Amino acid sequence: MAMPADTNAAGDIFGGWVLSQMDLAGGIAAGQRAGGRVVTIAVDQMKFIRPVHVGDVLCIYSRVDRVGTSSMGIILEAWALRHRYGHREKVTEANFTMVAVDEDGRPRPVPKVPPMGD
Repeated sequence: MAMPADTNAAGDIFGGWVLSQMDLAGGIAAGQRAGGRVVTIAVDQMKFIRPVHVGDVLCIYSRVDRVGTSSMGIILEAWALRHRYGHREKVTEANFTMVAVDEDGRPRPVPKVPPMGD
């Protein structure tokens, strides 16, 4: 939920707060697909469509769009549930690139077959 402490001078939620929530969601999707630790290496595209307001619940939907040797393309959409109970409105969309890494932080291969439950 977007809170007053997350606002800019105009009273809207900071774009950086939205970006951080999307990064968390993208990391979860990529980590599930990779079966382990991942890092964000690029925000390839981010489009802010509508502002997020205090009291909105930000719902983020993600899907793995592309899998390379160690990298994955993640498509994300953020929707605001207006005033916690109101209508849903798409507010942001983005494409992130995540890389699977080992315990030393070096790139590692993404499994060819997703882990069970994916």
